[in-house]
Amino acid sequence: MMKQRSLAPALPTHLFALTYTSLVLVSPALATPTVNQALALRPVQENIEFNQPVDKETCKLLPAEGSSGWVLLDGSGRRLRRFLDTDGDKKLDHWCYYQDGNEVYRDIDSDKNGRADQYRWLGSAGTRWGIDRDEDGTIDSWKAISAEELSEEVIEALKTKNRHRFVALLVSSGEIQTLGLSGEQEKRIKQITAEARKNFAKSVSKNNIGEGSTWTNFSATRPGTIGVGNDGVTRDIMVYENAVAMYHTDNKHDQLVLGTLLRVGESWRLTQLPTAELGDERSPGLFFTAAHESARREVISQAQADTQTQELLRELEDIDKALTVAGDPEKITRLNENRAKVLEKIIAGSTDKTMRENWIRQLADTLSAAVQTGSFPQGTERLEQLISRLQDSSDNAIHVPYVQFRYLSANYTRRLQEPKADFVKIQEQWLDDLESYVNEYPQSQDTGEAMLQLALAEEFAGQDDVAKQWYGRIVQGSNDKLLVAKATGANRRLTSVGKSLELKGATVEGEPFKLSSHRRKVVALHFWATWCEPCLEDMKDLKRLLAKYGSQGFTPIGVNLDADQATVSEFLTENRYPWPHIHETGGLDSRLANELGVLTLPIMLLIDRRGKVINRGLHAGELYDELEKLFE
Repeated sequence: MMKQRSLAPALPTHLFALTYTSLVLVSPALATPTVNQALALRPVQENIEFNQPVDKETCKLLPAEGSSGWVLLDGSGRRLRRFLDTDGDKKLDHWCYYQDGNEVYRDIDSDKNGRADQYRWLGSAGTRWGIDRDEDGTIDSWKAISAEELSEEVIEALKTKNRHRFVALLVSSGEIQTLGLSGEQEKRIKQITAEARKNFAKSVSKNNIGEGSTWTNFSATRPGTIGVGNDGVTRDIMVYENAVAMYHTDNKHDQLVLGTLLRVGESWRLTQLPTAELGDERSPGLFFTAAHESARREVISQAQADTQTQELLRELEDIDKALTVAGDPEKITRLNENRAKVLEKIIAGSTDKTMRENWIRQLADTLSAAVQTGSFPQGTERLEQLISRLQDSSDNAIHVPYVQFRYLSANYTRRLQEPKADFVKIQEQWLDDLESYVNEYPQSQDTGEAMLQLALAEEFAGQDDVAKQWYGRIVQGSNDKLLVAKATGANRRLTSVGKSLELKGATVEGEPFKLSSHRRKVVALHFWATWCEPCLEDMKDLKRLLAKYGSQGFTPIGVNLDADQATVSEFLTENRYPWPHIHETGGLDSRLANELGVLTLPIMLLIDRRGKVINRGLHAGELYDELEKLFE
């Protein structure tokens, strides 16, 4: 039965209470609904995941924009609820619930009698749209439901022994008649669905689904399309044959054969009684009879593979949870090794080419990251073994460049972490490895990043001409727009001395900023971030230099490269650095960083009174000498 709501938010100047029977106008003299009253409302349907604020005191209830009603916001301004009157009749008819700022569920009163008769799942919650004709809180039919969601509903119907919920998923006699099937086909489907309605209890007793069961996924061969029409009009019917619902009970995976599914309008429909027996021959495919047996075997094989994969995915999830709380280095090493083993098993059992590619990449990323954090030094050996296996398989060899680049990065970091590391030799080997990689895999997605690392290394070594060549190769040959922007900006910075420089943006306070407006001043353009300790040391020096030379026309200008504005705003509130600071979201990938190819921090440029660059890469210590020359 539909749950009674204690109160619904009001339209401006009025308050409406939602009772079991109707929306009632309450005295206009009453105050605006409270946050607690709004939060007391709940969806009609159960098991809806929506946000509940931790701190109710920070929530706000405001008039809804664009329509009559109310919107409830949390302390950060993110939506929690909306309650609307969509037709201006002074009665609420939409109750909307949000998860992470996105609407995930909506109760709808479409006939304006004060009782919800439609239920919609939205956003990340799916596509279901249920119709409740007698307004008792139970869905009688589905206006929209995907095949995956239908399979989950079947499991829930059997789990709760709810015949009404199951029957709502079956194709109805009226829907069958609209499909345009031949008389024999129509008669056959009506007979099968009638048997399913009649024998629901039998299906409940012949499967392993119980109170602790949970749906996991949907499995089927690709859907087919049937052209039908016995009235001179051809219609297309979309069909799944031999569909399977996967579920989990008592730490074991199992499957339920759903049989033939039909698409009617925006909804998929069940046609027959599900069975727990994968080998059941009781019903051949209703449409693809000739290919039924091979299709059935394919689905069974995939279902069994999915079962094994689901077990491994659960194991992977447990490992990831353990890694988030593990503090002991030895335990972290063991967990990383176990994670690699599980991923290798998933890859070995994956039959989908795209999914296998994703798992291979995740394994390479996992191993490389673990090595570089020092938590799994043996990961380099595992990466070498993975490369060898991929090279031996013509189908998987295309992934070698991706794994190879992660191996090079991991091995470089591992060698730097060694107690007696020879940094000069390690750096030389790193550059040789990167150049070999670029030559061997010129079309790899990581080649641009390898060239960027080479350019950066040469720039730090003072080899500007070589660095510019590498940056130029990125601009000419890379398809990665972000890398091209970085390389273009870096070359602009390397050739900036003696040239005018313009930079536009907005300050942290939101004021427009143009570097050219500071002409006739000597400017130290300082790229910094709150997480960069050398940057913060530079800012102390800049503050001292501003006090000494500010009256003579010197000013620092900060370009902050933190990822978000809140971080830098809080920092500047607590630490007074009285010069302009411009900011855009994106950090080292932001436009402000890319325009001058700022790849590491700190970076400082000195600009004269005419707006021309004097020095493109000086430290705060060198700035003392430069300013002394300019202002002596």
